[in-house]
Amino acid sequence: MVRRRKKKSKLADVWKQLKKNKIAVIALFVIVVVVLVAVLSPLLAPYPYDQQDVLHPFAPSSGEHLLGTDRLGRDVLSRLIYGSSQSLQVGTISTGIAAVAGIIVGAIAGYYGGWKDNLIMRLLDIYQSIPMFLLCVTLAAVLGPSLRNAVIAIGIGSVPGFARLMRASILSVREMEYIEAAKSINAGNGRIILKHIIPNAISPLIVAITMGIGSSALAGAGLSFIGLGVQPPIPEWGAMISDARNFMRDHGTLALYPGICVMITVLAFNLLGDGLRDALDPRLKN
Repeated sequence: MVRRRKKKSKLADVWKQLKKNKIAVIALFVIVVVVLVAVLSPLLAPYPYDQQDVLHPFAPSSGEHLLGTDRLGRDVLSRLIYGSSQSLQVGTISTGIAAVAGIIVGAIAGYYGGWKDNLIMRLLDIYQSIPMFLLCVTLAAVLGPSLRNAVIAIGIGSVPGFARLMRASILSVREMEYIEAAKSINAGNGRIILKHIIPNAISPLIVAITMGIGSSALAGAGLSFIGLGVQPPIPEWGAMISDARNFMRDHGTLALYPGICVMITVLAFNLLGDGLRDALDPRLKN
């Protein structure tokens, strides 16, 4: 009796392709480490993030404080560990908000077409005429400086990119045979969009979401740097850089350490996004 080979799942197929890209695998490992550090920060940090050693401000690296202390005598390593949680929250939640809203708007524009598509696209043109970071700064300033409002501002500012990408993906699949078959059996538009179109047009969005997390984390660091994001004493990498900018001449490492954390995290998400793009591209499979 001939045994049939078990069909591989889509996820297993993507992982097989992704493993061929060593840089993407390293980036994934870095992201996993950052996530674990963020989740386990209360256990990993040697000190509470707000504990002050007033007798030893600007202390150099030592066995007691591996990366030294800041101007208030707070342990820099502990604040970096706690800050990873804030930066990841900004990146993931704001990207999730933008992706959900963008998928809905782009799906409506791409599937229905006509005047609805033209209206939505023209509104997005107006939307995107405002620089994204300037829009985020304006929204954060109006809503008030806080982590939640920074997340909302970045999420709203990132919607047009996801909407346009979703629309373009849907335009390439809405005339496929399986869509016509669904219409022929009188399937509702909502069911066609949710069950047939979005799942088959989502691959480019996965790549955009991965890269978007890094970009949103960077935007969140920028808002915190100018005082519109996470507020003291809660540590966040951008806020730590802002707090250290007046002491960079004599204590440059206070800004260097959080800057390196931001750079590595954003780079890891970008490299993973590049790897996912190659893994999800059927033309590159062998």
